[in-house]
Amino acid sequence: MNAAVRATARLQFHAGFTLDDACAIVPYLASLGISHLYASPLLAARPGSTHGYDTIDYQRINPELGGEDALRRLVDRLHAHGLGLIVDIVPNHMAADTRNPWWADVLRHGPDSAHAACFDIDWAPEEKTLSNRVLLPVLGTPYGEALDSGELELVERDGHYHIRYYDDLFPVDPGTDPRSFLGPDAQPLHALLERQSYRLAFWRTAADIINWRRFFDITGLVGTGTERPDVFDAIHETVLSLHHDGLIDGFRVDHVDGLAKPGAYCRRLRSRLMEGAPLYVEKILHHGEALRDDWRTDGTTGYDFLDLVCGVLHDPAGETALTGLWSAVSGRAVDFKTVQQTARDQILDTAFTAEFAALARTLHDAGQATLASRDLTRAALGRGLRAILVQFPVYRTYFSDTDPAPGATEHAVLAQACADARDSTPQSVHAAIDWIAAFLGSTDGPSMAERRKARVQFEHLTAPLTAKSVEDTGFYRYGRLLSRNDVGCDPGRLSFDVATFHDAVGQRAGHFPRAMLATATHDHKRGEDARMRLAVLSEPAAEWAVEVTRWSALNAHLRLDPHTGASVPDLADELMLYQSMLGAWPMDTPTDTDLTALHERLDAWQTKALREAKRHTSWTEPNEAYEGGCARFLKALLDPSQPALFRDALDRYVGTIAPAGALNALSQTLLRLTVPGIPDLYQGTDLWDLSLVDPDNRRPVDYALREKTLSDERDFQALASCWRTGAIKQRLVRQLLRHRSARPDLFTTGTYEPLPVDGPMADHLIAFLRRRGDDALVVLAPRLAWGLRPSPADLSVLQTGWAGTRVTLPPDLRGASWRDVIDPAFAPDLSADVRDLDGRVPLAALATSVVR
Repeated sequence: MNAAVRATARLQFHAGFTLDDACAIVPYLASLGISHLYASPLLAARPGSTHGYDTIDYQRINPELGGEDALRRLVDRLHAHGLGLIVDIVPNHMAADTRNPWWADVLRHGPDSAHAACFDIDWAPEEKTLSNRVLLPVLGTPYGEALDSGELELVERDGHYHIRYYDDLFPVDPGTDPRSFLGPDAQPLHALLERQSYRLAFWRTAADIINWRRFFDITGLVGTGTERPDVFDAIHETVLSLHHDGLIDGFRVDHVDGLAKPGAYCRRLRSRLMEGAPLYVEKILHHGEALRDDWRTDGTTGYDFLDLVCGVLHDPAGETALTGLWSAVSGRAVDFKTVQQTARDQILDTAFTAEFAALARTLHDAGQATLASRDLTRAALGRGLRAILVQFPVYRTYFSDTDPAPGATEHAVLAQACADARDSTPQSVHAAIDWIAAFLGSTDGPSMAERRKARVQFEHLTAPLTAKSVEDTGFYRYGRLLSRNDVGCDPGRLSFDVATFHDAVGQRAGHFPRAMLATATHDHKRGEDARMRLAVLSEPAAEWAVEVTRWSALNAHLRLDPHTGASVPDLADELMLYQSMLGAWPMDTPTDTDLTALHERLDAWQTKALREAKRHTSWTEPNEAYEGGCARFLKALLDPSQPALFRDALDRYVGTIAPAGALNALSQTLLRLTVPGIPDLYQGTDLWDLSLVDPDNRRPVDYALREKTLSDERDFQALASCWRTGAIKQRLVRQLLRHRSARPDLFTTGTYEPLPVDGPMADHLIAFLRRRGDDALVVLAPRLAWGLRPSPADLSVLQTGWAGTRVTLPPDLRGASWRDVIDPAFAPDLSADVRDLDGRVPLAALATSVVR
């Protein structure tokens, strides 16, 4: 089909929601105005996978989703309704699973396997027991115990020998004479295992000695050698065939920063695509960082927009009070930079010890080649390397991608990290820091082979280290305001002003006008509307501090362990729990059934949050006493049989801020659907999204409810009085997507022009113009909604008015007549001020003409 992308709808596929299941909702997506279904990975994954990122076979569509026949049925359905298909692909890693034929072949034949080059494996690591072998850290007990207990045994299946460990079967190299290990005179099984191309080991050995690249620190996912042309071809053969057959229109590349050479990869993939095919990359951009133009992509998947739109809807005036509250409660660092640097240091010691040691070894070997650096011991280089990694400001550099002549950006990033490393370490470490900087950054010399190896190792370490220390640790340690703790965001930066918002949007329009615009994803920490509710707290921040302190005092007795007298959770974890409860609390006062369901969701969130934080407990060292105390505390808070004093207080407070949160959420939706870029609608977020982190954000979606809600033909303003149903958000989505469909050129190539706002309510309005020729759209989006005081009964009823607040239009449009795309009955006069917004939900998308 390959039609232009106007708007995408992301769906998560698994055995419980198949390709045939998706066929049933295609008419609904079409009625909203979606142009492309945006699918989670569709290739064969580990059986039972709920996400599809654990590929076992790049050559076939996942049979649990219905296989290729079901894909063709879905595409036929999509095309019949004018929709296309964009698919998420995972070229960075596969499942380290014996049901993966490539991996199984490597385990059977080692470096002689025809698929050995498909994976990033070090066949000559420092650990001598792994020479020409793969570490398999899958045992629940130390290796010797597993052998002695009989947990490991030799079995025959379908004419092949395997080592069985519970439900896992590991292939045996037939050349190692496995039959001699059967029967009454069998030799010890250990001798057979020592002849295999893998070493079975206790799971805790992974962090210390693993000799193959993982996805982050997940031992079940093995990194692929996609930079090799033959491996690239094997990975993409099926999806590219489906693309050229017209089934798949474009691609989203998962975790592009995991690849050795992301730019080269993207250019190679682009060269294989049909002209105009959309190509997006999942990449987190830090402030000041830009996606490379020469990658030839259409842009990122939209985390940068999530950060931007979230930030502009927070009030900077609340920063002092919120920071003071967090400092008083946590007794810890109030700046997020310190939090994530501490996490980096810890994670280097616990998750990436092997990767760090391998890189330090490479650097040391290279340093020994010259007299000037031979006295830099491995330990000294390790101290310098650690200092650089702790201070690293972005996910990664691209030295490997720009070899042999890295650009100024690479050198600037490395120089910044090394300068910060020098500032944070004693002088004795500076020589190592300086040598590492010079070695990685140099473009010539006799050690280019070692330099290239070190660069790849370095860049393969900085990206997962950043992800683990920021999103997977720091976000759960730093609780100033959890609405800013989401993928792509910097929790240390509470807000953006409107000028910054306009500037960033303009930059995107100039470089990546077709980049995705996301506010919810399968990876978000909390739902897009939960974030907007919590964002309200940045306005009455001092009052919030008083309220939550009162809650803590009210519940102090519930924190006391009856046996030990310890207070659990600590005050920092308690504050983060209250924020999560506040964000996920139902729109209406919850029933007992609602409370039970909410408790189950929050209990799962809390366990994950505590373990990810790695303060009192962790995934590898669970602290049952602390986790149990936190679970008891949460249960006591939400148990309908217990006194309702706190629950009533929480419900009242939600009732106070929820209208402003809803108005924030509508503004966020309006901005996502009108600024330059391609808006993405994550599954189910056409109604209110108060979800928590996965798996909560991947729950089944009630599409029957959504179809019924969409059939409500009351006008937009009438929906303001029943805003809690979410129908008002759905209507906003439908009206704007239909306008995008009717005016595609306006949104794909139209200008983005910030409009000046002045007057008493200027801080509460974002205004801009989209224009292409005579076609124009003026967008008026509210911000800082608490200050507008929307009524709990009706979002169109505000305690403030818009008289005297002016939006300055370009001279040639000052005499134009306008009609609202969202509510076509609204035709305001903008010549004096925006007082016509009074008595209405204060947002508008005003067109010079409207196509219904």
